[in-house]
Amino acid sequence: MTTLAGKVALVTGSTRGIGRAIALRLAQDGADIAVHGRSDTGPSQAAAIESCEAIRALGRRADAFTADIASKEEVGTLIEQVESAFGRLDVLVLNAARAPFKETRRLLERDLRQLVEVNLFGHVFCVQKALPLLEREGGRIVFISSLGSRYMNPQYPLGPMKAAMEAMVRQWAEELAGAGVGANAVCAGLVKTDSYKTLRRLWPELGALPESAYVTPEEVADVVAFLAAPDSRAICGQTLVVDRGLSNRVMRAPAE
Repeated sequence: MTTLAGKVALVTGSTRGIGRAIALRLAQDGADIAVHGRSDTGPSQAAAIESCEAIRALGRRADAFTADIASKEEVGTLIEQVESAFGRLDVLVLNAARAPFKETRRLLERDLRQLVEVNLFGHVFCVQKALPLLEREGGRIVFISSLGSRYMNPQYPLGPMKAAMEAMVRQWAEELAGAGVGANAVCAGLVKTDSYKTLRRLWPELGALPESAYVTPEEVADVVAFLAAPDSRAICGQTLVVDRGLSNRVMRAPAE
């Protein structure tokens, strides 16, 4: 597929998990990829190198960049580096997230600041800094949300931040339409990433769900690729739920 041939995509948090799957999927569709991680040392650096190598094996260009998206200055540098390396930016995927697993009453001030500064401010900073590039050719913004945006879990304070960002996506869709920039979101269901292991300890009931209730990172990435491509041009400010129908029912049988 070459629906994104000649395009450049920046996927935040793309050294592993869903972000890495998205980066690979967009590369399969022809895009060159700016791989992003928060750190350039240790396991994060190794994961970034591995992601770039996998993208290059698909015949696409890939470069790795680091930035703490909670810092407006670092985000500005990130976008400048992407422009310098690739000359353009057509797709911005807002996937990076960072949050503690705590009940609200147990959140420390530093926890609250991290929640807001990374998962709300950080995404806004990315859009603000990337917008001049996205406006050149009518780019796309895709935010990665989760079911926590609509279903409460006492140990998952990231959920309210995801809900706030889904509202921000609607804001951007209307605000940026005149500049030819599209904005949508993908609400991912249960995905067995690193964070799932922690969530499983806090929410043992997850173990009763059949395997068919889980989505793969690649299934989420497929929908992101659709929203990044021209075929999605009539979808504006929407959040597409990718959860194999898990959220359709309050109760689900514990076995397949």
